[in-house]
Amino acid sequence: MPTWNSRGLRGSVLEDLINRTNEMYREKGLALIQKVPTPITPIKIDKEHRHITLAYFEQKSTVDYIGAVQGIPVCFDAKECASETFALQNIHAHQVAFMEEFEHQGGISFLLIFYTGKNEIIYLPYREVRRFWDRGANGGRKSFRFEEIAVSYPVKQHGGFLVPYLDAIQQDLDDRDAGD
Repeated sequence: MPTWNSRGLRGSVLEDLINRTNEMYREKGLALIQKVPTPITPIKIDKEHRHITLAYFEQKSTVDYIGAVQGIPVCFDAKECASETFALQNIHAHQVAFMEEFEHQGGISFLLIFYTGKNEIIYLPYREVRRFWDRGANGGRKSFRFEEIAVSYPVKQHGGFLVPYLDAIQQDLDDRDAGD
């Protein structure tokens, strides 16, 4: 079981940028997206400095963020990838199941992947996540390469927003409407 000082809770540049972007979206009335807290149970506490040094996760988390954009339910997970190959082990089965259920309820699910070596953030819609997930489950590659992402939307800084993913959501919605 992962613990507080395991790699599962290391600092995330992407999450910091998303959190700042979400604050701006809220202030401008564009979206209300919140970071989903991960419930933990402390095991060791440094009483002198009053902080948790070791803890375990009480339950599996769903995704990193959830909220609404102009009345549309949205959930997504933020991932960082140092190479051009993203390992599917970075996405958990319960997260895929949650995103699928969220989509069935009329919401939009996606990943924001920060390819640190390329300094590029990609919006990857759930349908693409599912395609790679199913491929891995059926004996295929348990990863996908950057160039394999058929339906992805680059997220480029503009207008003062650090991770302006609302543009990618709009593009995704337009593509879904065109496919109907």
